[in-house]
Amino acid sequence: MAKKVLVISSSLRNNSNSEMLAKQAAKGAQDAGHDVEFVTLKDKTLNFCKGCLACQKTMKCVIRDDAAEICGKVGNSDVLIFANPIYYYELCGQLKTLLDRCNPLFPSDYRFRDVYLITASAEDGDEVYKTAEGGLQGWVDCFEKAKLVKVLSGGGLTDPSEAEKNEEYLKSAYELGKNV
Repeated sequence: MAKKVLVISSSLRNNSNSEMLAKQAAKGAQDAGHDVEFVTLKDKTLNFCKGCLACQKTMKCVIRDDAAEICGKVGNSDVLIFANPIYYYELCGQLKTLLDRCNPLFPSDYRFRDVYLITASAEDGDEVYKTAEGGLQGWVDCFEKAKLVKVLSGGGLTDPSEAEKNEEYLKSAYELGKNV
């Protein structure tokens, strides 16, 4: 059965490694017959959550920027794949800001059940992405019908476009998408 898959790339760098892996995951999901939408946070305006909690009553944010449209897509997707460059062993600021701004989804009848994280980092090793995984897990834990299914870590990728030459990472990202 075809699923609605939303892939969100949070890197602001051109030719970023995390975005290359995200595109491979999107291709895998599309090749598996899923309805795939790819969103990049590049050139998007995402302001910080004010913590006013008005969205908990209205299910709409009082801030007018690109976050509302993206969060609408998040809430209407069956599967979420977030691609994140690792900065200081953590989720990047733009992804964390987007997750905070998806607060209107909390009281809603959101569709997503399966959440995936793809990371890219200069440093390699399991400890590199664990804090970022914990950050996303904390967000997922607030949505009782959802679960963090898998994390794909692309370590040792420093320069832009380096993932393009790493067949192992490209294949793993493609398979992640194909098997959502």
